[in-house]
Amino acid sequence: MAEYKKTDKKGSTNPRKYGDTESRNHGSTETRTFNGTLKPLMTEAEKAEAQVLELSYDFSCRIIRLYKYLNEGKLSKADRDIVDALGRQLLRSATSINANMNEAQHPQSDADFLSKATIALKEARESENWLSLLRDNGYLSTVQAESLLSDCSRINKILITITAKVKKRLNS
Repeated sequence: MAEYKKTDKKGSTNPRKYGDTESRNHGSTETRTFNGTLKPLMTEAEKAEAQVLELSYDFSCRIIRLYKYLNEGKLSKADRDIVDALGRQLLRSATSINANMNEAQHPQSDADFLSKATIALKEARESENWLSLLRDNGYLSTVQAESLLSDCSRINKILITITAKVKKRLNS
């Protein structure tokens, strides 16, 4: 590990290693919690009227909350490793849907828009895979998974329609 020196207010230096728990937590062993206000999630009626950007944002919020839920409580080492690996992959793919659709709001060209929408579609499909793996291995109940899979499927269908229309326009 690389070392760096931290100078405190008194001017003394304390060599620490990057990645050290102590350096990340600045010597604290307390658990940090966030107590901000959570944005309310969309109702089914709101989802029926929403655009893909709004849907993907709401889906991202749900996945962030799911990730936090999955990491609460005590688990065996093996379960912790599995939940951590699958949860991180799901978190990355699900939030990437919204990030790419956000970028697609101001494309440089139709081809740029298509590229971003296609990436978002791939990420949505990947998110479905991670959700299914969590469900099929007992980390999510069927009810929890089906609700999230339904939202992901709705996003998928919209993105398939969008990309097909843009491809048709580009090829005509």
